[in-house]
Amino acid sequence: MGHGVTTSPVLRGGLLALLAATLFGLSTPLVQRFGQGLGPFSTAALLYGGAALVAVFTRRRASVEAPLRRSDWPRLLAMVGAGAVLGPVALAWGLQRTSGASASLLLTLEAVFTAVLAWRWYGEVLDGRVKSAVALLLAGGALLVIDQGLTGQVQLLGLLAVAVATVAWGVDNTLSRGVADRDPGQVVLAKAALGASVTTGIALVWGEPRPGWTAVAALLAVGATGYGLSLRFYLLAQRHFGAARTGSVFAFAPFIGALGAFALGERSASLLLLGGGALMVAGVLVHLAEDHRHVHEHEALDHEHAHTHDDGHHDHTHPVMPQGAHSHPHHHSPLRHSHPHAPDLHHRHSH
Repeated sequence: MGHGVTTSPVLRGGLLALLAATLFGLSTPLVQRFGQGLGPFSTAALLYGGAALVAVFTRRRASVEAPLRRSDWPRLLAMVGAGAVLGPVALAWGLQRTSGASASLLLTLEAVFTAVLAWRWYGEVLDGRVKSAVALLLAGGALLVIDQGLTGQVQLLGLLAVAVATVAWGVDNTLSRGVADRDPGQVVLAKAALGASVTTGIALVWGEPRPGWTAVAALLAVGATGYGLSLRFYLLAQRHFGAARTGSVFAFAPFIGALGAFALGERSASLLLLGGGALMVAGVLVHLAEDHRHVHEHEALDHEHAHTHDDGHHDHTHPVMPQGAHSHPHHHSPLRHSHPHAPDLHHRHSH
């Protein structure tokens, strides 16, 4: 059976992931600059406070996007613990103890952990090309650790804290695939509000210094774009080509962050750092070159998510055909066809 897809899932998802990567990548050197002198929990609270503010204005009607369900809350709470508490706190602590360029580049390892977890938890396909990309990313990360280890113990501890953040966000990214078909504005709002509440409470109990108004305004703005809007685009990208591939394209974020650190005046580049960055760029490019297509079967399925009727998978009828994307519970009949695809909401078959 044919289909009406005119744009590949890799292109659609890739552009959304690159947009998310740009916003998040630019946030890293800005967090380092405006978070100086602040506690890591205070920094995380302000970042996710900004994300919650922007999410309030990006929620959609239930007729356009599927709302969160009660059964989603255990997953959301796990996302908050990993992605809105441990991840940003570890990053904020590490950025005060290592260079912004090295920290930005090491964040590429988030893609490695995301790809491995998506393979283990969801059975997403990791073919030879994807495995080669992961190996290049790991090799690049190893060079960065060696580079920072040669500069002293404090630098290395900072970089290890950033590595902890990449593990936490890898877990968060993989968990978020389970709510990628829900309203992204509602997901961001729930995650950000809970994360900001938890880290604010810990910052107060811990007695961290109160931030000045300049730092408050700056970090709220960085959180709104680099964490709020970025997460929204990340969730939309996952709809189109799964957790592993979204994570790999998102690996461009560290290079944007390293360029941002350079633009802000940091000149800490070394041959090992440049070599690690080159390996990571190669890993991302190898992964983006993937072209996955074969004859596959769709089993009968009932679910709810935002969709249109020109993608070859949604051929159900309406008394009055809606214009554009809309959401409602709908049924998929069994289908067998062949076209380029990725592990999105409708292509989670085994290989």
